[in-house]
Amino acid sequence: MEFSDEPYKSLIPSLLQGAWDLHIHTIPSQFPRALDDVETVQQASAAGMAGVVIKSHYEPTGARARLVNRRKVGTARAFGTVVLNWPVGGLNPYAVWSALEMGAGLVFMPTRDAANCLRDPALQKNFFERPGISILDADGALRPEVLTIMEIVKKYGAALATGHISPEESLVLCREGCRRGVRMVLTHPEWYRTAMAPEQQRELAREGTFIEKCWYNLEDGSCSPAEMACHIRMIGAEHCFLSTDRGQKGREFPVDAMKHFIAVLLEEGITETELRQMLCRTPRRVLGLDA
Repeated sequence: MEFSDEPYKSLIPSLLQGAWDLHIHTIPSQFPRALDDVETVQQASAAGMAGVVIKSHYEPTGARARLVNRRKVGTARAFGTVVLNWPVGGLNPYAVWSALEMGAGLVFMPTRDAANCLRDPALQKNFFERPGISILDADGALRPEVLTIMEIVKKYGAALATGHISPEESLVLCREGCRRGVRMVLTHPEWYRTAMAPEQQRELAREGTFIEKCWYNLEDGSCSPAEMACHIRMIGAEHCFLSTDRGQKGREFPVDAMKHFIAVLLEEGITETELRQMLCRTPRRVLGLDA
């Protein structure tokens, strides 16, 4: 995708003040990454951002975030996550409890080990052979351990995100989570593996789910800038937050990716007010900082 930040270079720095990026992949990782936790927080701090969420597909990052915050490597704050793939036991309530005790702010349903994701033969070979994880039983109902996980997430005041499960699973999960008073996040619904119709995104948002809008999905061609802007308007900026899903080695750094994202959305007519909502205010609500 061709774009230029140039027309908005004077505006972007002000929009980054107090911003959050709730989806960044860092070193250490089982996959090639560009920055470690400290470098990520330092770069976010230099840009005036309020904080970041560091994510690993295969290990909890709450303790790492706590250590970075304790060392005061920058003014930005780090939050950790746990992703319920096989290395933490899959849909494992004990792993959720442990991660939240260590300071994680977000719990993700399976990503690379989700049954929906393992339909891709490339991912089947990425790790050793393993079964895909579904959150639903044979009757299409949420598995009991998922309900237990919801209760733990609610008790700790964290948020529960859909990860890479199927759109059908995400609908069931988000609706039940909202019904139970859990803060729910629909993860990158423009991505080709987890794509959900904007009308369904809007329905979930109205029921209380926060909707992620992700730079990666624009850059990889899963969604056009016009479509992304249209979805934001349809759902409402108050229900959306922007993330980069960056950190991959060989790609732009997360702060630079967020600058590109802002420029592209401004070009599509998304207003400064809407951007500040999605960069600053909605992420704080996702993390429970305004509770």
